[in-house]
Amino acid sequence: MSISVKDLAKMIDHSLLHPTMTDEIVKEGCELAKKYDAASVCLKPYSVKSAVELLKGSDVMVGSVIGFPHGNGTVEMKVAETKKACEDGAVEIDMVINIGKAIAGDYDFIKEEIKQINNEALAGGAILKVIFENDYLTEDIIKSLCKVCNEVDVAFVKTSSGYGFVKQDNGMYSYKGATAPHLKLMRQVTNDHIEVKAAGGVRTLRDLLYVRSLGVTRIGATATAVILDEAAEVLASGKTLEEITPTDAEIGGGY
Repeated sequence: MSISVKDLAKMIDHSLLHPTMTDEIVKEGCELAKKYDAASVCLKPYSVKSAVELLKGSDVMVGSVIGFPHGNGTVEMKVAETKKACEDGAVEIDMVINIGKAIAGDYDFIKEEIKQINNEALAGGAILKVIFENDYLTEDIIKSLCKVCNEVDVAFVKTSSGYGFVKQDNGMYSYKGATAPHLKLMRQVTNDHIEVKAAGGVRTLRDLLYVRSLGVTRIGATATAVILDEAAEVLASGKTLEEITPTDAEIGGGY
């Protein structure tokens, strides 16, 4: 069966996470997600309760970030944050790991952190997505984190928060987010039933179709309307979305 606009819409977690977002902007974002029938909205914890009301009667789920964006809270605080988000109506939890612990190779800590938050999420009727923040990590660390997530049996592994800026030699900060090599690695190492979410850098229809071809089932995006409007235009022109899905050779290892 050919890829439909709805197939793509249900891959998108519409991101409403920028620190400058007002309540009115969040409301507009929820209305956009509802209009396009996105998979979910991904919000800061304080917005969860209002988003649940705004999206009532729709198929758009409400997700909350935890320990966002840098993952530096204590395990106890992340668990409490998860509990509150679930009580407010979140059914998806996107947590940031303790990145420094991962870099130090303390995978026992990471496993226990993920396990406690996963248990709290499941108890509250939610699933867990684990944010690695790949910009800071080596491929070996990413592999190890995937294996930890296999052991805990989480719902998703996720590339990035969208705010993992790395300081360069010239003092400026840069950000890649999801990259093709990392997505391939995560899909290869993670158990088949654990899904992969690409966040950061997936901004166009071409990007979405490409990461979908790698086995990604969810993305975080702010460009929801742009992506889905273009998909509708392609289908209206008589083409299929399969026809315009880029290959590895066309992408050249990145996008």
